Formats: sequence, structure tokens, C-alpha cells
Amino acid sequence: MALGGDDTVIAQACHLAVGFFTRVQADHGLPVSQRAMDLTQLVVSELVTNARKNAPGPILLDLRITGDTVEVVVWDSDPVLPVARAADVGRVGQHGLEIVMAVAQAFEAQREPVGKRITVRIALLDDPAGAIAGRRPL
Repeated sequence: MALGGDDTVIAQACHLAVGFFTRVQADHGLPVSQRAMDLTQLVVSELVTNARKNAPGPILLDLRITGDTVEVVVWDSDPVLPVARAADVGRVGQHGLEIVMAVAQAFEAQREPVGKRITVRIALLDDPAGAIAGRRPL
């Protein structure tokens, strides 16, 4: 999905994520936990916010089911890869990448011929024991 660069882009992206899960559940009967839906919206919001702040031009959002995860892919035109900052309790804001990496099962930032692509995977179902699965490489 191509997203515009105006002030509504973040809300638009989150709305698209909700619609994606609604279609996945209705069309394919795939179970998706509320936690997965909430985390996906959070990740989409953080990644699209960063793309809007740091890159001119369009933003591309791709959501797909891969096994037992939802894969969130955001492309933007800025080639600079994001770097998680060291923890700093005094820092106000700029914690988005830390949050994304904390909730993701997998995270990858990759340069493209033009810009970069960020890929995040989130588990579709909650762990029955309530444990949060750790991040693993893509």
C-alpha cells in the first residue's frame, strides 16, 4: 500500500492494518490475538512515523502473513538505517525503535537501491503460558 505524506498518514496506516486483520480473519478464518493486532498497530505507527519524519516522498506499507507471524514491511526513500539508541531515562521521546524491537519476534533494516526497507515480524497468537517470545533474526 502506498501512503501519502500528509498529516493523516499514520492514522491511515493503522486503519489499513486493522482492515488487513479483519480480512484475514473473515476470508481465511485465521486466528489472530488481540495482542497481535495491538502490537501490529503500534509497530506500524512507529515505523510510519519515523519514515514520515526522516524521508521525503512516499512510504510503502506491506502486511502479510508468514507462517504464524504477521510481517510488517515499511519502505521509505531515506537510505540511512535506523539505530537503536542506548537506554537513557532522561531522554524524552525517540524511543520508537526500542519499542519496536522489544515487541518484535524479528527485526531487519536493509538498504535498497533507493531508500531502505524495515521488516518486523510479530506473533499472531499469544503464548499459552503468557511468556513473551524473544526476538530472533530473520
